[in-house]
Order: sequence, then structure tokens, then C-alpha cells
Amino acid sequence: MDFIIAEHSGFCFGVQRAIDMAFAEAEKTREGGSTYTCGPLIHNRAVTDYLEQHGVGNIDDLSQAKSGDTVIVRSHGEPKEFYLKAEEMGITLVDTTCVFVAKIHKLVEAANAEGREVVIVGSAVHPEVTATNGWCDYSAAILESEEDALECVKTEHNRPLVVAQTTFKAEILHSIIDVFDKAGCTYELKNTICNATRDRQQSCAELAAKVDAMVVIGDTHSSNSKKLFEIAKKENKNSIFVQDKFDNQLKEFAKYNKIGVIAGASTPEWIIKEVIASMSGNVTKNIENNPMMEFLDDIEKSLRLPKPGDIIEGKVEQVLDEAVIINMGCKKDGILRKDEVVLEDGQTLKDVFKEGDEIQAKVIKSDEGEGGILLSKKRLVVVENYKELEDAMESKETITVKLTRAVNGGVIAAYKEITGFIPMSQLSDRFVENADEFLGQTVDVRVIRVDTKRNRAVFSRKIVLVEEKHKQVEEIWSNLNVGDIVEGKVMRFTDYGAFVDIGGVDGLLHISEISWGKLKHPQEVLKIGDIINVKILSLNEEKGKISLGLKQTQPEPWSLVGTKYQIGDTLEGKVVQLKEYGAFVELEAGLDGLVHISEIANKRVENVNEELKLGQTVEVKIMEIDPDKKRISLSIKANLPEEAAEEAVEETEEA
Repeated sequence: MDFIIAEHSGFCFGVQRAIDMAFAEAEKTREGGSTYTCGPLIHNRAVTDYLEQHGVGNIDDLSQAKSGDTVIVRSHGEPKEFYLKAEEMGITLVDTTCVFVAKIHKLVEAANAEGREVVIVGSAVHPEVTATNGWCDYSAAILESEEDALECVKTEHNRPLVVAQTTFKAEILHSIIDVFDKAGCTYELKNTICNATRDRQQSCAELAAKVDAMVVIGDTHSSNSKKLFEIAKKENKNSIFVQDKFDNQLKEFAKYNKIGVIAGASTPEWIIKEVIASMSGNVTKNIENNPMMEFLDDIEKSLRLPKPGDIIEGKVEQVLDEAVIINMGCKKDGILRKDEVVLEDGQTLKDVFKEGDEIQAKVIKSDEGEGGILLSKKRLVVVENYKELEDAMESKETITVKLTRAVNGGVIAAYKEITGFIPMSQLSDRFVENADEFLGQTVDVRVIRVDTKRNRAVFSRKIVLVEEKHKQVEEIWSNLNVGDIVEGKVMRFTDYGAFVDIGGVDGLLHISEISWGKLKHPQEVLKIGDIINVKILSLNEEKGKISLGLKQTQPEPWSLVGTKYQIGDTLEGKVVQLKEYGAFVELEAGLDGLVHISEIANKRVENVNEELKLGQTVEVKIMEIDPDKKRISLSIKANLPEEAAEEAVEETEEA
């Protein structure tokens, strides 16, 4: 019989931290006070029994404690009012809230302060969810399934913040988000499912798929353990859920050759060993007779030398000029060198670290000799930065990067402590031949690919620019109305008109709408770059077409004829049309009058073209005005000198 233990089993970082802090508190003695946990520290009876044996009681509510007592805040966290009440009662709190849970509390508290809605994806009865809800005045919508999400999207929401219970199933979170997306809801997603939880669930599924049978070990009150069992059962029908070695289901597993084992985040290692031993018949005397001592031994073993890639928590022992010495609770110290710390200009290690500080770091080299274990804060930050990029890619959030140098095919962009690549095609919404003009700029980009195994990230600035332009265009269209008079800039000409930019979108100013008079080309009136006021004649947002008019911003000439012109007035005009029966003379743009052939000269005119030419300027006299029919009768001969008239009469008599 072979046993395969899943890669991520037993205590997670948050649980181990809570236990270490609680056990350290149990060793202390206080005069005039008692120590309690408010509810079980973790979902594991063996641990709570141990704490009770060492003087740490269990209460259900703060009201059961009194001033001077110490209460340990469990890793699931507590609502905001819990802390305020403890302060009022004079109770000392030892806060073991998981750092990842505490981060969620800050997120929902900030969102609530901004007046935003909060959605928590998780189990409504789970203490972590209850605590989180208490940081947003218990106003959150709690969704456990797609059905809950379908009910939620029926009401209108104003871009809620969506967070998740750290131990919730990732696939349920994704299915709920799919419901939001399909309903067209806008939201801000913070995928707060713990990395350890995701890794544990993934390793459970992978192991269950390749063994004959699967054993999931955990407390019946442990949410994450029960979810592991659901995942295992889905991949392998020969899966069971047990609390300890006394479960009768274990006897049936003797028939299987390859058995996979995984344990919840609150399951001690000694229970895992007991279960395996009970199936193999190899139960040691230590575990048989004194399981709690074995438990303590396992906690001691958990402080073994960490491996490269492990993330450790330790306490600063000494701060030197070039390194920080970290006590990690094992036989070797951690060495955090200056070049593995993110420092601002002018900062020293002593500015950042103080003796006694608790810090996290990543192991980069585990020295098996007498030397210390090399640590890195910078690489831990890099891990966090890549996690931020993954979250940003998933939620389609925009991040800010600095363009540092050009490379073949694109540009290198720096995001915090990591670098990514922007292909040339994604650098702008226009064609870019040389990237040098962008170097040194700080720009907004969208994350389009993240590969944490190869430490690679790809960004796009083009997506951001296109989206911004679309938003601008949408906003412009929403503010346009037929009949509005707006300012525009002449951008280009065609034979049939001019295109005018009216604040981000182009409209067509047709040649017939430029002037009340007749034009052969827009350039007769306009030139590129002219700033003009135009009237919106029609809008078609679906086709993106806007029709504009310039002449409509000026009075129609015939509307002023009655006040501007009188019969008998003499004025100059331009010949614009020649007909057999006379000539049309333009008095102003859009206002023509007819000079009948009999009024062209003081003689008989047979052919109008022999007397007048197109474009010729002539002096005319208004003989008649008919506003209703929009007609003006003009005369050229009425303005001719009398001598010319007499000569004309004489020539006629002689003939």
C-alpha cells in the first residue's frame, strides 16, 4: 500500500501563525486576569483541547470576559465593533487574524467609507464572512452560489466591490462572476481566495485524479476541509472525509494500492500521521500513548530548515550596515542582504528595520553548512507584484508602468519591482515606427499576459487608449443634439464639402450648407484650420454620421430684404447667370435679382452675352421687390447717363 501526501497539506501560514501566537500566550502568566479565545482558535478540536489544558479558555462573546482579561482573536478575524468593545471593556487583544483576511477587512471598510456596495462570495455562516461583513456595517450581499448571484443582479448596483472568503472554492467564485458579466454588471473584483487555498485545492484535484482512493482529513467544522472533500469526490468517487484515525471508513481502504492523502489548513501534522499509520498498521508508541507530545514534536519539526522558494516569517535579531539577521525559529539564522531589499534613494537598512520587527521574506538559498539561510524581501515583493498583475489581468484593471528601454519589437516597461514587455503594435493606437519617443514616459496599460513560471508579463497601452477614445466619443455623442450650434475646426476638404472636428468627432459640412450663395468648392469660403460655428442638422450615432450647416448660423438673405433694400436703391452686384431673357446679378450671397434684357442697355439688345460677362461687376437700380415670390427686378440702363440715352435715341431714328 502506497500513500501519496498532497503537496499542500496541513497547517497553512495563517493557521500556523495563530497557533504559535496562542501557544506563546498560553505560556505567559498574568495576575488578576484570564486568557480566552472568542470561539475556537481554528476548526480543530485537538488544538482547542491543548489550549484549554494550558489555561486558555473559550468564550462565545466578549461579555463573558472582564477588564484585565486577555482575548485571543482567532485567525478568522472579528468584526470592527469587536475591537471597539474590547477597548471599552479594558480587555487586551492578541490578534492572530490571518494577514490575508485582515487585508479583506481593509478593502471592504474602504469601499463602505466611499459609499460603495460590497459583495462577499462565501458561506454566510462562516465566521470569516461574518467578521468581514462587520467591517462594512453588515451591508454586504453574501453570495454562495450562481442562484444567489442571479438574484443579486436583478437589482441595480453601482460598481460594487467583490471579495471572496479566503477558503472558498475558486470555481464557484468564477461561476458567480460569469453571472455578473452576462448580466452586464460593472464591478471591481478582488480575488481574495488565499494562494495557499488555491494551491491546496489544485493539488487535491490533481492527486485525486491519479490515485485509487483519496482520504481528506479535517474537522467537520472546517470549511476549507469540506471543500477539499467536494473537489476530491468530483475527481475520484473513492474519496472519504475523516477527522482522525478512529473513523471506521479507514478500514475499508485496505483494499486499495495507491491512496492519496490531503488535509485541511487547520489539521495538525500528527493527525495526518495517525491516519496513515492506522491504515498501514504501523502505529508508533509515541503517537499511541501521547499524541499531544507528538503534536508538540511536530510543531518543533515544522521549524526545520526552510527550502529555497519557501516564504518564512521571522523576527529581526540584528540590523547591520549590509545585512539584517533574522531569527526564523530554527537552528540557523536568516540573512537578508541589502541588495535583496527594496530601498528608496538614500534609505539604509536601519531606516527600514528595527530589532524585534516581524517580517516575511523568501528563501533564496538554504545553507546546509554552518552559514545562515539567505533571504530576499525583494523577491517576495516580486511574487506579490506578479500576483497583482494576475489580479489586474483577471479584473481588467489598468496599471501604471514606466517605459525604460527599447528592445527588438517593442519596449520594456517597469511595474514596481518587475519588468514587462509592450510589443510595438500595442504601444499606441497609431502606427509607431520608432519607440524612442516614448522612453521615460509613465503610462497606463492593461495586462494581457502573465507567466509566473517564466517571470514574464505582457502589457498593452493601445487597449487603454482605444477604450479612452471610445469613452470620449460616447460622452461627446451624449452631449450632442440636433439644432445645437457648436464650435468646430475645419480639418479637410472634399469636392462635396468639408469635414469639421466638433470636439473629438468629425461632422460633414456639405457644400450646399456652407453659404446661402452658390459655391463651386468649399475653399472659396473656408481654409484648413478655420475655427467656425456650425449648426447640427442631423445625427446618426449608429452609423457615426453628423451633418452640419454653416449658413444656418447666419440670417437667410430674403428675410432682411424688406429692411435692407428699397425700390430706387442703386448698388453694385456681380453677374452670376446669363439667360436669353436677361442676366441674374448677385447683390449678396444667396440674393439674386433679374436684369431683364430690356433693362440692360439704352438700345435694343439681341444677345445678352454680347453685353455682359459672368463675374462682371455692374451697377444696378432696384425697380421692383416682391418678397412673397422672392423676386427683385433690376435695371442697368436706369443708371446710364442721359447723354448715352439721347445718343441711343438718335441712332435709332437715323436707322
